Amino acid sequence: MKYKLLMVDDDVQLLKMLSQYFQIKGYEILTAKDGKEALEKAAKGPDLILLDVNMPRMDGLEVCRRIRDKVSCPILFLTARVEEEDRVGGLLSGGDDYIVKPFSLRELEARITAHLKREERHQSRTEYRFKGDCLVDYAARTVQIGEQYLELTRLEYEIVEFLSMHPGQVFDRERIYERVCGLDGEGDSRVITELVRRIRKKMAACTEQEYIETVWGMGYRWKN
Repeated sequence: MKYKLLMVDDDVQLLKMLSQYFQIKGYEILTAKDGKEALEKAAKGPDLILLDVNMPRMDGLEVCRRIRDKVSCPILFLTARVEEEDRVGGLLSGGDDYIVKPFSLRELEARITAHLKREERHQSRTEYRFKGDCLVDYAARTVQIGEQYLELTRLEYEIVEFLSMHPGQVFDRERIYERVCGLDGEGDSRVITELVRRIRKKMAACTEQEYIETVWGMGYRWKN
């Protein structure tokens, strides 16, 4: 299968270098030089998006927020920002990974490959798992409580999927972060706290039953 990558960056030389490298690796490449163009190219169905944060006309975080409900593919931020607040903000805006410039092409390729393989595993699942009125459809990547579907972000769904597939097991925030983001969770695990809070709020609007339990001092688990 020939994967389609959308690369968005206002650095023309970097964009050219990345395009040439990944074309040699067998990828189909789409490019955009700013946020406005990125919105247009995202409609072409990329399998993964590399998105620079600092761009003219519209920054990468705003682009991500606008397209996240329309595309389900992984979004990887490329940025020179290194502050923890920036990493957290990028993930909470709907991104799946955060790659700090400068980076090696081998590392970038490895992360892209990991995210694409994770997508293949998700698409191959056909298992349903029930918990009370809750239905998690791993093939469709949806969560339904009663007759109502929850409007979850990508990472929110990933957390529900991971915990619900291991009911009763306790996972700390770092392990959950590493599992859903594919990275070492050190320094960013508080993202999980905020995402779990959002998931619970959405579930509470549909049911009084609690599905994700906090095990104080240890982490979270899906209740049996």
